[in-house]
Amino acid sequence: MSIPTPDPQSAPSVTDELVAANQEYADGFTDPGMDARPVRSVAVVACMDARLDLHRALGLELGDCHTIRNAGGVVTDDVIRSLTISQRALGTRSVVLIHHTNCGLLNLTEDFRHELELEVGQRPSWAVESFKDLDQDVRQSIERVRTSPFLQHRDDVRGFVFDVTTGLLREVAPA
Repeated sequence: MSIPTPDPQSAPSVTDELVAANQEYADGFTDPGMDARPVRSVAVVACMDARLDLHRALGLELGDCHTIRNAGGVVTDDVIRSLTISQRALGTRSVVLIHHTNCGLLNLTEDFRHELELEVGQRPSWAVESFKDLDQDVRQSIERVRTSPFLQHRDDVRGFVFDVTTGLLREVAPA
């Protein structure tokens, strides 16, 4: 007996499932009456890795922080843009940077951009920002935040590596 394969035309997509889940959420939703300003005045910059449940890992509730995520959790120009808005318009004062063990960027190189160029005929304008040393990249991220002229609050910037097998944070001392 073979298991029938669902027709991709009739099966709901993941996006359809997410929209349906949102409808269920909205059915019981009540406006929490919160301001856009984070209650704890902190911005967290972290990797987009699906294994990181930042709110649970850090004991945060809805409204406690701004969360900025990208591949690797690296401090790029766009992260500085978000942090600048977070601080200057929405009152954050502290920055927490989180990288993690077994990160996919540990295995990539800038050759990735070259491969994309060969495939699509255009070189990406962005850097991969890959790295070989987690601690050194956290230090570089700390330094990028601490030296940005756009940020008003650069004294409470701390960096960590999250261990995806234990759930523990390990602090990385700045350079």
